Amino acid sequence: MTCPDKPGQLINWFICSLCLARARKLWSSRRPRTRRNLLLGTALAIYLGFLVSQVGRASLQHGQAAEKEPHHSRDTAEAPFPEIPLDGTLAPPESQGNGTTLQSNVVYITLRSKRSKPANIRGTVKPKHRKKYAVASVTLALEALAGPSLQLQEPARAVEAQVPGHAQGDNLAKRPWRLVRGPAVRIGGSDWQLPKARESNIRIYSESAPSWLSKDDIRRMRLLADGAVVGLQPVSSRGGARLLVLEGVATGSVPRCGPSPCGLLKQPLDMSEVFAFHLDRILGLNRTLPSVSRKSEFIQDGRPCPIILWDSSLSPASNDTHSSVKLTWGSYQQLLKQKCWQNGRVPKPEWGCTEIHHHEWSKMALFDFLLQIYNRLDTNCCGFRPRKEDACVQKGLKPRCDDQNSAALAHIVQRKHDPRHLVFIDNKGFFDRSEDNLNFKLLEGIKEFPESAVSVLKSQHLRQKLLQSLFLDKVYWESQGGRQGIEKLIDVIEQRAKILITYINAHGAKVLPMNE
Repeated sequence: MTCPDKPGQLINWFICSLCLARARKLWSSRRPRTRRNLLLGTALAIYLGFLVSQVGRASLQHGQAAEKEPHHSRDTAEAPFPEIPLDGTLAPPESQGNGTTLQSNVVYITLRSKRSKPANIRGTVKPKHRKKYAVASVTLALEALAGPSLQLQEPARAVEAQVPGHAQGDNLAKRPWRLVRGPAVRIGGSDWQLPKARESNIRIYSESAPSWLSKDDIRRMRLLADGAVVGLQPVSSRGGARLLVLEGVATGSVPRCGPSPCGLLKQPLDMSEVFAFHLDRILGLNRTLPSVSRKSEFIQDGRPCPIILWDSSLSPASNDTHSSVKLTWGSYQQLLKQKCWQNGRVPKPEWGCTEIHHHEWSKMALFDFLLQIYNRLDTNCCGFRPRKEDACVQKGLKPRCDDQNSAALAHIVQRKHDPRHLVFIDNKGFFDRSEDNLNFKLLEGIKEFPESAVSVLKSQHLRQKLLQSLFLDKVYWESQGGRQGIEKLIDVIEQRAKILITYINAHGAKVLPMNE
């Protein structure tokens, strides 16, 4: 039995216990029943009167509380949490006639819409188009004006040249301009007709480009994608390729084919060269030449084609193998065993070493396996089942797999001033080769792999980096079907990366830093 905690309940409980005890005593006494009943009835009447008084008092208090409740609830609804401003937008205090202010108890709430973000692509949000009274880029404007134009004076032009390809529209109106007379500018009152600036095909909407692309890479990509073509030259040593002469004077950081920079224009089927360039930079190899996609009027139907920067610093190559170093498969395997130039060790003459560092072959093998490029190390297609459209089948080289040691390597190129390192050219990859038909011959004899590349392959960021990097090239992105098409290509590379990691672990190959 629990004791009541309220005063009214305590009194009721006390009186009830006294009445019960008294009634039991009277019932068991020897007094007459008439007098006993009288006493019992009197006690019950007193108790009932007490109960009625308690009920009346409780109902009166409840009515008073109900009258005060609407005012209290209204105040609560008007300011549910007066000490916490919901959005920092409290109403301004109302001014009274005596100079004092009356703080309002109404809170105004503003709803902020959620900002959508692109999935997995950081720094690629396109800025809003604002109305500008000057062209977006001085460089593009000067190229577009065939005759006279508005030109920056020399001090302002020097500042603009420090950041090529980036829009500086916010400061253009404040810069000194001078008018050059001619038919390209019509002066009528205060209206000057300026040509509309063409948007660059290299899209960089963030403050900086991805970290794996250098400033020279971005500058050269913009040159290949947006530079005006002033000439076209055939290239006899490249099947179907032509050399585009771009407008402008090449600086020291941009290779040239004469006084102007040039780009090697290939066929639309070689579009994987663009993917290979971005993959090379992400893996930290830095052995390919900058490559972009471009729609050119020199190609039938205006289809996008890859254009690769022409580098005149490459060593001369032979016409049959397109290599600056003559090697066969047998001599190549011997070089891998000798580990030429590793750890600064000078090779002996009888080793048969070339000037190429030992680590370069490891980088090439890893790169070629991911893209299944066979035209360097397996020119006869002996490591996989080729198709009819493969070059080795068309040239009739497939049956020559009996004597593989005599097979010549191709596209082994160095630079004149840097013979220790290779330059990867002709990087046409194949994404449609099944897993049971991968060319593992490309990895034969390789006992070490570059740590920078393997760490990227093991991480979970390869897809994100490829998406972010390939998004820069607008023409390539659209030519592959947008993100959906790019994702399919990345699926293939990720699966091959897993197979390569399994191969490294199974064969006990070492993963070493190769930043010599």
